[in-house]
Amino acid sequence: MSELSTQAQVFVDMLDEPKNTLGRTEEAVAMALADPSLIEHLYNCYFQPDEWVRLRVSSSFKRLWRADQKLVEPYLEGFITDVAAIDQPSVNWTFAQLCLELDHLLTPDQQATATKRLKQYLETTDDWIVQNSTIETLTHWALNDPKLASWLKPHLQRLTESTRRSVAGRATKALNRLG
Repeated sequence: MSELSTQAQVFVDMLDEPKNTLGRTEEAVAMALADPSLIEHLYNCYFQPDEWVRLRVSSSFKRLWRADQKLVEPYLEGFITDVAAIDQPSVNWTFAQLCLELDHLLTPDQQATATKRLKQYLETTDDWIVQNSTIETLTHWALNDPKLASWLKPHLQRLTESTRRSVAGRATKALNRLG
């Protein structure tokens, strides 16, 4: 994305706050809830170079879909094809959470594409939050998909040896759920 709309720039300015804060995330969400036509501008902020802005966009979208899933539904395809490809842990764990919490809105093709991306995360990331979020989503889906369960079990077994206790514990619980 080369040029931002005026409204998208307003969101970037709101979300480009001092590090280690949520910035004005709640204000951005309130604006988008009050005027859903602004959600597209907020979504376009995912493609900005500032990782802190993208982190806060992720936080904003979690709040939006938890407030009203239908507001985010038009952006599911973009999340699956474009946002999920962004190499940033906060974006990746948000994508995994979105897939779990909104899986009933995904088409079979969208879920298949999302599954491929989540498998990549599990194979390549060392971020513990991405691992935990991805384990949750893939395990939930694998309960009804024997092929996915077969793929997932060796990865979960590997993660039971993680030095991160939360990852090892979640992997162990997931293996137990899958049987």
